[in-house]
Amino acid sequence: MLKLRTLYFEDLTTGMSEQLIKHVSTADVVGFAEVSGDRNPIHLSEHFAAKTPFKTRIAHGLYTASLISAVLGTRLPGPGAIYLSQTLNFKAPVKIGDDIRVIVTVEELMERRHRARLSCICVVEDLVVLEGDALVKVPRRDLGHQSNQQQLKVD
Repeated sequence: MLKLRTLYFEDLTTGMSEQLIKHVSTADVVGFAEVSGDRNPIHLSEHFAAKTPFKTRIAHGLYTASLISAVLGTRLPGPGAIYLSQTLNFKAPVKIGDDIRVIVTVEELMERRHRARLSCICVVEDLVVLEGDALVKVPRRDLGHQSNQQQLKVD
């Protein structure tokens, strides 16, 4: 689990990066199915999955994407960041037992509304399984005493 770290807009620079490595377990996939309601048997039934092109169970695509959210919400930029949008391009399946490396990098900083565009890549071994961009609103240090809701209203 990632330790919480709060970065304000003023702390960010283009090129900053943070990584997370997560081992995908059966418990993770079953838990995600319970929370999301997505009980597609390709995720839960080895018998069903054996008849698919993947030949085995695969993790939910949005489970993998949720690991991006873990990085954004805990480390880069961290607590207080508000997710505004996310693009997701699924490139390959993630299987039970895989280790996913999530890499989030600051690509652009937009001073006017204190926003950051971050590239998001998920890799298993050397294979990119998911890529996209996130747009987040980042709290400013000088407005740190205000809630993010108040900061959103003043923009």
